[in-house]
Amino acid sequence: MNKFVDFNMKSLVFGAAIAAAFIIFGWQFWDWFYPFSAIGLLYAGYGQNDLKMGAIIGAIASTPIIALTFKGYMGQFSGIFLTENGMMGLTILIIVVGAFVGFVGAWTKRSRVKALEEYEKKQKIGKNKNKK
Repeated sequence: MNKFVDFNMKSLVFGAAIAAAFIIFGWQFWDWFYPFSAIGLLYAGYGQNDLKMGAIIGAIASTPIIALTFKGYMGQFSGIFLTENGMMGLTILIIVVGAFVGFVGAWTKRSRVKALEEYEKKQKIGKNKNKK
């Protein structure tokens, strides 16, 4: 089966929405909401079954952050970010950070699944023994 077809669309949509919502809440209410937009990218990566897909989906889920950044929801630009190269660099930086956070989410899921399997193995060790 093709790996690129097998991804969780729900986690992508909800992860991107959560990331965008925290950016908007940070702009509207308090600035300390901005870092919490990474929760959406973690969720987008956590919903995937593979580390590579987690990174890809994390990068895709970071596109609302790019759109909101250029609309001015993250503050006004100054200096090098006003040039085309600065805007392209900022776009690439946001995508790379989104891919990394999505990868961390997928890695967390993989570690959790392994821990649950080990726990089940430990629970089965004491069963089916003959009592004397």
